[in-house]
Amino acid sequence: MISGCGCKQPNPKQYTLNLEMWGLFDDQDAFNTIIENYKKLNPNIGTITYKKMSPDTYRKDLLEALASGKGPDIFLMQNHWLPSFGNKLVPAPAAIINEQQYRNIFVDVAAQDFIAQGAIYAAPLAIDSLALYYNKDLFNAAGITSPPRDWNEFVTDSRKLTRIDANGQIIYSGAAMGRPANAQEGAINRATDIVNLLMLQAKTDMIDLTSGRAIFDQMIAGGSTPGQDALNFYTQFSDRSSSLYSWNSRMHNSIDAFSEGNVGMMFNYSWQMATIASKAPKLNFGVAPVPQFSGNPPVNYPNYWAFAVSKNKTPDTAGMDPAIAASTVTSDIRVGEAWKFLTYLTVKSDPALIIAAGNGKVDPNFDPAVDYLTKTGKPSARRDLIEQQKTDPKMGVFAQGNLIAKDWLQVDPDSTENIFNSMIDQVNRGQSSVQEALKSAAVNVSRLAAQ
Repeated sequence: MISGCGCKQPNPKQYTLNLEMWGLFDDQDAFNTIIENYKKLNPNIGTITYKKMSPDTYRKDLLEALASGKGPDIFLMQNHWLPSFGNKLVPAPAAIINEQQYRNIFVDVAAQDFIAQGAIYAAPLAIDSLALYYNKDLFNAAGITSPPRDWNEFVTDSRKLTRIDANGQIIYSGAAMGRPANAQEGAINRATDIVNLLMLQAKTDMIDLTSGRAIFDQMIAGGSTPGQDALNFYTQFSDRSSSLYSWNSRMHNSIDAFSEGNVGMMFNYSWQMATIASKAPKLNFGVAPVPQFSGNPPVNYPNYWAFAVSKNKTPDTAGMDPAIAASTVTSDIRVGEAWKFLTYLTVKSDPALIIAAGNGKVDPNFDPAVDYLTKTGKPSARRDLIEQQKTDPKMGVFAQGNLIAKDWLQVDPDSTENIFNSMIDQVNRGQSSVQEALKSAAVNVSRLAAQ
């Protein structure tokens, strides 16, 4: 049974270990109550310091700190980082949380991203997956009563919403689709994620897990090429000769254009709700589940972060006699204590065990993950909390989307994103056919795996 604090009875103080945790986006107050409660449960913990890092330099700062041995004990890692960070991490001890428990607690994509050869390398508090943002006023004006449930309805709705003047200029765009995220003008935010979504929904095999070679350009059983069909579908929205044409380089980037009320539909994550609300407080918009391909199992695409424990870190025992600390607090103890805290942070604890460990000083019904999600307004990674969030008017769509989120192994996610953006751009510019651009992208992604 998982105690969440690593003990089933009051744990006498044996040493003083301090932990340092690096995060992004969240302020200190998101963790204050959690940290204070945990220190009451585990007397061996002295301080837990949280540092909010800069997203612009985070990966560089983190790698340099880990290489020096002076980095954090616990840090956030992106859901595609395991292939490049695996040798810098220590997996969870099975005595604290094992694979079966992890799979039962968290949504499937967390296990897909952070379990390798039966070892657990990170634990998420929140997971975000794509949703359909739609302009209710434009929908009402076009006589559309509800957001599309499948891609056929999406196409129909996009055509109804798109308005093009006599000079061929787009007045209202039905859907923010078709262009890459790195375009100088008319960029689609999260373009490569949308293409990934379409490919996975179409049952595209992305890579060969044995060799790491990209196979998303290949034909599958039955003679279809789902990767090619997905890319063709996406890029048609910026093709002037297509009946789906609704986007061009004269548009503002997709978030700005949607906020300005000129776009009927776009795809994005939950964190953009606040961005849009700040840009356009009076915009009448809603969020809905992403459309699916009729007849295929439902699939969504995630983008999120999870906490991991670093391998190369000298235990911080400030406050202890150095001679005693050197022989008492080993690296294994540091790792165990870091994972005990992560388990407490992300997994629901047994109230009876909290009562035993806390000596009445901690509310046995306090759930750290609930406290965090309430303060930050994020969709949950835990199955039991998704059940609670399902009816939330803002988070419900994103939380339920996490249940069907799927991913694929990306050895170098930044380079892969650049390759996919280039693939889209080549089609947009007419430099390559969809088939040629897809094959070139597969070759380039395969090279990343071979490096």
